[in-house]
Amino acid sequence: MKLEKSEILKALESITVAGEGKNMVESGAVKNVITFGDEVVVDLVLTTPALHIRKRAEVDVMKVIHEKVYEKAKIKVNVKVEAPAAQPETNEIKGKPIPGITNIIAVASGKGGVGKSTVTSNLAVTLAKMGFKVGLLDADIYGPSTPIMFDVERERPLSVKEDGKSKMKPIENYGVKILSIGFFTQPNQAVVWRGPMAAKALNQMIFDGAWGELDFMLIDLPPGTGDIHLSIMQSLPITGAVVVSTPQNVALADARKGVAMFQQESINVPVLGIIENMAYFTPEELPNNKYYIFGKEGAKYLAEDLDVPFLGEIPLVQSIREAGDAGRPAALQTATPIEKAFEEITKNVVQEVVNRNDSLPPTEAIKITTMAGCSVVKK
Repeated sequence: MKLEKSEILKALESITVAGEGKNMVESGAVKNVITFGDEVVVDLVLTTPALHIRKRAEVDVMKVIHEKVYEKAKIKVNVKVEAPAAQPETNEIKGKPIPGITNIIAVASGKGGVGKSTVTSNLAVTLAKMGFKVGLLDADIYGPSTPIMFDVERERPLSVKEDGKSKMKPIENYGVKILSIGFFTQPNQAVVWRGPMAAKALNQMIFDGAWGELDFMLIDLPPGTGDIHLSIMQSLPITGAVVVSTPQNVALADARKGVAMFQQESINVPVLGIIENMAYFTPEELPNNKYYIFGKEGAKYLAEDLDVPFLGEIPLVQSIREAGDAGRPAALQTATPIEKAFEEITKNVVQEVVNRNDSLPPTEAIKITTMAGCSVVKK
């Protein structure tokens, strides 16, 4: 059988290179296709040196040609990596609002394991239930969990045209539009990227996403106060930040640092408030009992101490964990104490956004200048 180059190229248009947001042909990754009867050679040039992305591209090419062109084709894939040109050490950050997105809320935690992603997911679906148009950007590059919590881990964003440009169409479920690095990696593959590469992937999801009109975009930040946080705040003017903590002192100490990061004069992102997760445990057989396993009202006292709003508390309930693992956030359950708790917290968040927009000017994106190996944050 004689394979046709046009058939090969058409098949390759169905593949998207991780982080590119365009199909393999449109992005320029396919540099050459040569056919000899039932043999085909595909030359690829990628900008990402990560081994798992190179291997996935190679496997995807072979698979799609076998499935869509000829199942017995003899295929050779040559992969070359060309790193993008180095950025100047001093640069001005984009920092422009995304057209159509009204409010951008960063959800952060100083410490991992406090349920930040669970809270973000439930805030998003509750906002959608209230009638708002909602998007969720999973910015936890190294530990993306949003696709699992929304039962869309097997989905892949499609490429769509907007104003002549190719963009990523977010995956949508429960009324929430979602983009996550988890859509571009295999479940058993670790994302081993340095800061600049992670920042590039985030910028592509932010600015190459076909988000459309949104009342709220929630950004699920990774734990801590580091490079990803600065990349987000230099890319976008954040309306406000929400900090999630559990009541124990270890988590509160890190939550205090998280609030301090946003309140730095050079960053100056308004803190909308603190949410206390895993506030207490009530066993099903003793519904009137509350057991304060991690301490009592620690986040509430921290909010008072820092003079920021306390947005509410969420109990430690098995069904919240089960719902997240099943891909259906617990706030979707109707007529339950959990739904009521998230509704109250979400209403408080919305009210704080209204208060912030009424009393403060729009947030400016920060600028970061690198000098002698150190990052200096500016306004």
